[in-house]
Amino acid sequence: MTTAPGGQDLAALKGRTVPVQDILDLFQVRVRDHRTVHRISQALTDAGLTTLPDFAVCGQRSNVDVVPLASVPAQSAPAEADADETEEALPSAALPQRLLLGDIPSARRGLVSVGPGTPLAQTTFLMRTKGVSQVPVTTGMAQIHGVVTWGSVAKMYEAGRQPTLDNAMEKDSLPVADTRQEFFSALPVIREQGYLLVRGDDGCLSGIVTAADVTDRFEGAARPFFIVGEIESLLRRCLGAALDEETVKAVQTNKKPEHRTGQVSDLMFGDYLRLLDGGQAKTSLAERADANWAALKWANMPREQFIGRLKRVKDIRNRIAHFDEKPLPQELLDELTTFANLLRAFVA
Repeated sequence: MTTAPGGQDLAALKGRTVPVQDILDLFQVRVRDHRTVHRISQALTDAGLTTLPDFAVCGQRSNVDVVPLASVPAQSAPAEADADETEEALPSAALPQRLLLGDIPSARRGLVSVGPGTPLAQTTFLMRTKGVSQVPVTTGMAQIHGVVTWGSVAKMYEAGRQPTLDNAMEKDSLPVADTRQEFFSALPVIREQGYLLVRGDDGCLSGIVTAADVTDRFEGAARPFFIVGEIESLLRRCLGAALDEETVKAVQTNKKPEHRTGQVSDLMFGDYLRLLDGGQAKTSLAERADANWAALKWANMPREQFIGRLKRVKDIRNRIAHFDEKPLPQELLDELTTFANLLRAFVA
């Protein structure tokens, strides 16, 4: 639930450069979605303020300038644009502008380490029981003496050296970076070494990023986009085959009449609902939607349930449009997958 702060708290932001997270904390918001973004934007507007760049499209650790609303030139919207079209669009500015190592959860999660005097057997026992392949040897998490890996242990035995912690450590050219370093610039090191130790703002080790973490992070980030993309593709195939150009033009209210193409490939996600939802507020579109639904000839598809699911997909799509380092919850990913499977069955 978004909680609006007092007017004095908002006024105190004027002229300051603050992290996006500070704004979310002020409104007691954990996750940005189209509802919370709208409420925060409205409260800032009511206070005569806005942010540059827009807080809604930045990473949560990015900084924004809080400036008077009057100092920003107004952008005119198309006269006939529907209110929710600004919420659903996926402009390039909605994507993260910069991904840092600190945006990877494991970089700030902490890590298993041992001190210089730890027996090697105890260190390898920790590696087995904790399920990790790298253990740094540190003093106070600030001074790094080396890193024990399964590879370094194997090299020790291959060289016939005594099985001690010191002999088992990698000591040279250790892969260490800062949480503020750009993530993509660190990928070659992670690919070559298999891991990257990460220091926090205090100079101490705050976590470790492994090749597995990279895979997990991008599977969680990319998979929802691909599923939503497939859903849109399936919807367009169905609608394009059943509806004529004039029907499609009727919902392209975000464009000037001369720019309405009548092509389903040019529709926004909310347009699918305007084409099919018989319960929408605009009577003329609701009446057209009844005819459009009949044109699909989905006799065995319960319309009300389908529209409800389509609205849920639209909400989830809006959520993933704004970068958040936290992956989409599994239950929402399951909703997308279920709807994609439903459409596949009817399109096939």
